Amino acid sequence: MNQMTRLSTPAPSMPDPDQCWAAVLRRDRTMDGRFVSCVATTGIYCKPSCPARHPRRKNMTFLPDPAAARAAGFRACLRCRPDETGRDRQAVAAAIALIEAAEDAPRLEAIGAHVGYAPHHFHRLFKRDTGQTPAAYARTLRADRLKTALDAGASVTAAIYEAGYGAPSRAYADAATHLGMTPSAWRAGGRGVTIRWCTIASSLGPMLVAATDKGLCRISFDEGEAALRDRFPQADLRPADAALDRLAAAVVALVDDPTGAPDLPVDVGGTAFQQAVWSALRAIPAGQTRSYGQIAAAIGRPGAVRAAGTACGDNALAVLIPCHRVLRSDGTAGGYAWGVERKRALLAREKRK
Repeated sequence: MNQMTRLSTPAPSMPDPDQCWAAVLRRDRTMDGRFVSCVATTGIYCKPSCPARHPRRKNMTFLPDPAAARAAGFRACLRCRPDETGRDRQAVAAAIALIEAAEDAPRLEAIGAHVGYAPHHFHRLFKRDTGQTPAAYARTLRADRLKTALDAGASVTAAIYEAGYGAPSRAYADAATHLGMTPSAWRAGGRGVTIRWCTIASSLGPMLVAATDKGLCRISFDEGEAALRDRFPQADLRPADAALDRLAAAVVALVDDPTGAPDLPVDVGGTAFQQAVWSALRAIPAGQTRSYGQIAAAIGRPGAVRAAGTACGDNALAVLIPCHRVLRSDGTAGGYAWGVERKRALLAREKRK
């Protein structure tokens, strides 16, 4: 499935009151638009992420939307402006559609004019909802097109211009970020790229840890050289050196304590959609979980729940990018590329910390 495809799904239902209160306590931005919280003592309704001081639970009522709150006699909070939540998400969706349809990346001023927002305000809004600035999103999208053209068999030069680059230098710079290697190396299955690797014991089973000279490119359970060769058939695979040994030790420590947040170098490529999902995953605090729907909403694609799940499954860095913190909407574990029991074990360890 193409990760950029928009999938339509029914709008998520309103959470129950206990879930609403928990979302208010953690100021959960991913729940904005799912309900509003109404305060009997002030007559005000807010969105879940409102930064104002929390009222007492006994004074709170939760309603599905601002219209219901106004009908009940409440007025909008002037601090969090709950009536604008839906408009903000529509504007982000419209900006994404504009960027994807344009041959050349539109300027921030043009995007702001298109969606009816001041440019710099919308810049902050877009980054908040997608994890990327409009310019970064456009660069990632162009790199996606480059990858597609290369995978289809186009020559490197043809793929560069087909993707919309005006010069090869920009394509190679983007490829280093989004493909993890040069365009020619990607097309050749990693040819010319050196990857050092090792398997190392952890408390949840053997792990494969692999890295290029830029950073970690694969962390997984129950895999070895054959799996790495399948991913990079032309790469130069070499045994671990001292630098990789240090990275592997940090990864194993993270398995034992998944609440840690080590600043480890990474070298993984992905589509604009995948990178937005992975950014949202890394923003989930240890010990907390999100649903696939919440992740989709957090990146401004509330209808792409299935695609968000697929992007979680495409995560190449187990534990470091915590896809184990995403559950189904009914609270069950859902899938996990390296086994549901490991997912449950990681979550249990986080809750004990």
